[in-house]
This record gives sequence, structure tokens and C-alpha cells, in this order.
Amino acid sequence: MKVTKNQRLHSLDILRGLTIIFMIIVNTPGSWNHVYAPLLHAEWNGITPTDYIFPTFLFIVGVSIVLSFTKQIEMGKSQSEMTKKVLIRALKIYGVGIILWLWPGFNDCLVNGSCLDLSIDNIRWVGVLHRISFVFLACALLFLFTSRKIQVYIGIALLLFYWIIMVYVPVPGIGFPDLSIPEKNWAHYIDSLLLPGKLWEDTWDPEGILSTLPSVSTGIMGMLAGYILLKKEELVKKINQIFFLGFLLLFLGDLLQWFFPLNKNLWSSSFSLLMGGISSIALAASLYVFDFKQTHYKFQFAHAFGVNSILAYSLSSLLTVIFYSSKWWGISLNVEFMGLWENSSLPLKLGSLIYALFYVLIIWVPTYYLFKKKIFIKL
Repeated sequence: MKVTKNQRLHSLDILRGLTIIFMIIVNTPGSWNHVYAPLLHAEWNGITPTDYIFPTFLFIVGVSIVLSFTKQIEMGKSQSEMTKKVLIRALKIYGVGIILWLWPGFNDCLVNGSCLDLSIDNIRWVGVLHRISFVFLACALLFLFTSRKIQVYIGIALLLFYWIIMVYVPVPGIGFPDLSIPEKNWAHYIDSLLLPGKLWEDTWDPEGILSTLPSVSTGIMGMLAGYILLKKEELVKKINQIFFLGFLLLFLGDLLQWFFPLNKNLWSSSFSLLMGGISSIALAASLYVFDFKQTHYKFQFAHAFGVNSILAYSLSSLLTVIFYSSKWWGISLNVEFMGLWENSSLPLKLGSLIYALFYVLIIWVPTYYLFKKKIFIKL
């Protein structure tokens, strides 16, 4: 089977949609006191299945840049025009990240008249959407202004630089890094020194300044998969090449973890490589199942999330003030649900998961409506 230039790859949208679905499940359990271990991030060194989600999304960002921008260039768009759109889109995504962080405070201000949380000192200037905007901006500009070979070199250089500075370079006032402790590394030092506002972990942030560098490499790995998809070859051959890319990245990540532990909070170089491998294999499997076997029509639930991914993620954050707060209804729906579930004698972790799945269905309703109407909201 051949994929023409104008034929959209359903696998990319469905895989993106699955990552958003799992993001929502992980971020919105019925109770944080009752969550199955695989649905929690690793506290520090090590990984869980939940740690696969965000890197996979960034990997898909890289794939999408290559496919979308190549098409735009073929349509005659100029480099300056595309650069302007890249800058505007990156700012929009970053701006939405700031708005979502401020939203609970704005809600308190609206309902209770308490607007203290809206002060500039309480803003978290980095986060999930913020990192997406940085990775999109970096990878898009690399695509527009550098060659594929230079992009590979930059991706490797970022991982090597991050490995050396995080493992071998002494930290001022601390000495040689100790990666078994969150506070004894360069990422923590730079975040505490340079990041204004509120940090996720008080003195450092898992989406902080220095750890953004290897996450750009994750996007570049996605770009490599995107270049494979542009080849004028049979889809099966391209799937095999992406599988091989995944195997290579997995091997390198597994090898490097002996020198630089797997750590999602630090986005260690080994983590970046291993997740690039897992993302490549996930993409290859999706290509085979959804595009080669043409089963995409059976996965419209995930497809709907994938074509409006930022919107779906944003809705899941905005609606928490209704489904996870007592300020609108006088009761907290998730607390009431978990209270009723506790009386059933069924496992509380199961009830917490079912509430999260119910919340996914709530977000799916407007998302699927837009999907059926072929309305795709792009920032």
C-alpha cells in the first residue's frame, strides 16, 4: 500500500488522541489517595507507564511538523510566512498554558470574590503546554532553517551536553551532582535561581528550564520518523524503518541509563532516548493497524481527541472547577462519587479510575461533536 502526499495518516491523529485520553485519565482520578500504581508518575528515578505519555505527544509534535510543513512548502508558502505563523502559534500555546494555570484562581475570584491567586507571584511560568510550545518552536525553526543532518547533530549535542552537565559538572554550593536527590543537580539549581513565580515542587519544576533541552531532542526524534514517512516507498517498508529506529533508540536509552538514570522529572538523556524508542514503536504499530490494515474507522473515539488535541486537553483542565470543586455546586462531585463507591465494598482504586473514565466521556462529547462537523480548532 502506498500513501500519497495528500492522504492524511489516521494513525498519527489516533495515536495523538490516545495520548490525550491517557493524559486526562492520569490527571483527573476520582481521588488522588486511591490510584493504581501504573497511573502515577515515578516519584524520582525510574519510570512507569504514565511517564510514556508526555514524551509520546512531543514525539508526535516532531512528526507533525515535518509532514505539515513539507506540505505547506509544496503549496508555495514562503519561509518568512511560515516563521511568522510558527512564532504566533507557539505564543498562543504558551498563553493557553498560562490561562489554564490561572483558571482556578479566576474561578475563585468570580464565585467568592477572592482574587489573591491571580497575582503575578502565583503564576507557574512553565508546565505541560508551555513545554509543548517550546518544543514546537524549536523543532519548527530547525526544520525551516537547517538541514536534516544538522537537526540530527543538534539532537545528539543536546543529549550529550545535558548528560555531561547533569552528571559530571559540579553545581555551585553543592559539588558534584547527586541524581538520587532532587535538590542536588543543575536542573534544580537553575530553576531555583532563574524561574520566577510558582514552581511545581517549590524549588524546582519537572518542566523547568534546563530539562527542556533534552525534550527538544524528543521532538527531533519525531522529526526523523516524519522524514521516513515522506519517503516514496511502500508503507510497509516505512513501518519497518520506523520500527528499526525505535529499536535503536530503545537500545541506546537502555545503555545510557547505567550512566544517567531514567528520570522523567529531569527528562534525562536516557529517558529521552528510551521514550523516543517507545514512541517510534508505538507510531509504527499505529501505522500498521490504522493505515495499512485500514481499521481507523473503528477508533473514532480516539480520533476525535487527536484532531482537536489541545482543545480537548484545555477543556479537561477548565472543567475541573465543575467536576472537582465544591465552589459551583456546594458539593464536590468526585468526593460524592467516591463516598458512594466506598459503600459498594468494591476497590476504591477501581472507583477512582471509573470516575476518571467518566470524565474522559464528558470531554469526549464536545470533542466528538466537532469531529463529526469536521471542525478542527488549531491554535
